[in-house]
Amino acid sequence: MVSKICGIGAGYVGGCTLSVIAYHCPKIQVTVVDISENVIDQWNSDILPIYEPGLEDIVKAVRGKNLFFSTDIDKAIDEAELIFISVDTPTKKYGIGQGRAPNMANLEAAARKVANVSRSPKVVVEKSTVPIKASETIASILNSAARANGWNRSSDGDAKSSGLQRSVVLSNPEFLAEGTAVENLMHPDRILIGGDEASDCGRLAIEMLRSIYLHWVDAGRILVMSTWSSELSKLAANAFLAQRISSINAISAICEKTGADIRDVARAIGSDSRIGPHFLKASLGFGGSCFRKDILNLVYISECLNLNEVASYWYSVLQMNEFQHSRFCRQIISKFNNTLTGKRIAIFGFSFKADTHDTRESQAILVCNSLLEERAIVAIYDPKALPHQIRTDLLSLQHADVVDKQVVVCSTALEAVKGAYAIVICTEWEEFKHMDYNKFFTSMKKPPRVFDGRVLLNHEDLMRIGFEVESIGVDMSKIVLNGH
Repeated sequence: MVSKICGIGAGYVGGCTLSVIAYHCPKIQVTVVDISENVIDQWNSDILPIYEPGLEDIVKAVRGKNLFFSTDIDKAIDEAELIFISVDTPTKKYGIGQGRAPNMANLEAAARKVANVSRSPKVVVEKSTVPIKASETIASILNSAARANGWNRSSDGDAKSSGLQRSVVLSNPEFLAEGTAVENLMHPDRILIGGDEASDCGRLAIEMLRSIYLHWVDAGRILVMSTWSSELSKLAANAFLAQRISSINAISAICEKTGADIRDVARAIGSDSRIGPHFLKASLGFGGSCFRKDILNLVYISECLNLNEVASYWYSVLQMNEFQHSRFCRQIISKFNNTLTGKRIAIFGFSFKADTHDTRESQAILVCNSLLEERAIVAIYDPKALPHQIRTDLLSLQHADVVDKQVVVCSTALEAVKGAYAIVICTEWEEFKHMDYNKFFTSMKKPPRVFDGRVLLNHEDLMRIGFEVESIGVDMSKIVLNGH
C-alpha cells in the first residue's frame, strides 16, 4: 500500500523513528531529509549525530538499502505517498503566549514545503508535539495549495496507487524516552493514530499508516481515535509523567525534614498495584526537551479555554520542579558556609538523563550556573555529553569570561575530582555507582563531600571511606554505620 516514505526532520524523533520503520519494512523506501547538510552528513557517517543504545546497529543494517538520508527535500516529498513531519516546536519566546505556547513556525514551514512541492495527495503524519487542532492548520495549508496548483490524483502514478482524493493529516505522536528510544520503538506500549474515520480518505490514510506499524506491532496495540484526542494524549502523557516526578520530589523534601527515607517511601508507594513503581525516583528534578515544554503548552491551552484552575494545577508541577533543584543548590552552597569562591566542585553528569548525550533543559546546567554565580570552579565529567555543547549551554546563562575561567570539562572522573572539595551527582549514569571512590577520596580536599542529586550511590560505603554525604530525600544524620 505504501512504497515510499519521506521523513522531514533528521533530529532525535525523526532519525530514530524512520530508522526503525526502515528496519522493519524492507520493501518500503524510507528517506529522511533535513535542511542541515551537516546533520545529514553525520547520519551518513560512522558517527551518528545522536547517541542512543542500539540505534547505530539498526542504521548500519539498512542504510543504503532502503534507508536514505538526504538534503534533497523536494525529491523525497514528491516521490513519497506518506510524509512524517518531525520538527522542533519550541516554546514561544515572544508575543501572545510567550513562555507557554508552542512556536509552530517550523511545523508550518514543513507543511508549506509539502504543499508547494507535492503534485499529488499525500498522507502527512504529525510526529512533532503540537497543540490541539494543529492538524486543521496543516490540512488547510495542503488543500489550499492543491486547489491553487490545480493538480489532482490522476496526474501522478503514486497518487493513483494510493487512491487518495485529497491530502490527509494524521496525528501519530511519539512516546520515546531518551536512552531507551530504540526499545520503545521496537516494543511500543501503544501506537496512537489520530484521524477522521468518518470520511473515505480519512479511513484510507489511517489504514496506510496502520499497515506500516503492523509489520512489527500487534494490532491490539494500535489505537485509532480522533486527531484531537491523539494530539491531547501526547501532552497529557508527558504531563502525567512529570507530575509523578514532582510528586515524589515533594515527598522527598518531607523525608529530609523528618528522618524518613525516600527510597523506602518510594518502594512502599510503588508496591501498590494502583500506582506502580515507575517514575518514583526522587532527584534534583526532571529535564529534557519535552516535559517542561509540553506542560507549558497544556497550561496555555487551559488558559485559552478559561480553565484557570486547571492551568494552575499543571503549572504547579513545574513550580515543584524548580523548587527541587533550587533547594538542592542551596544545600550545596550552605554546606560551604555560603563561601565557594575558588573552590573546585566536581560535577558528575551533564546530560539530562543517563544513556543519552542530550543536555537540553538538564538540571546540571542550573546546578553549574548556581555554583558559577558563587564563583566556584566547576569541573564537569559526563560519559556522552559533548564538550562544545556543555560550553554552549553554560554560555546561555553566563558571560564567556566566567565560563572560560571557571569551567573545566574533563575527560575522566578522576580528572574532575582532583583537588575538588565536593562531588555533585547530577545524572544517574550507571558507571558512577561503580567507580573507585577510595581513589577519589585521596585526590580531593578534606573533608571531601558528596551531594547525591539522584539518590544513586551507596551512602553508607561513602561515609565509611570518609566522605560527608548529602542526598535528596534522606536525612543523613539518621544514618548509623555498622561498627560505629
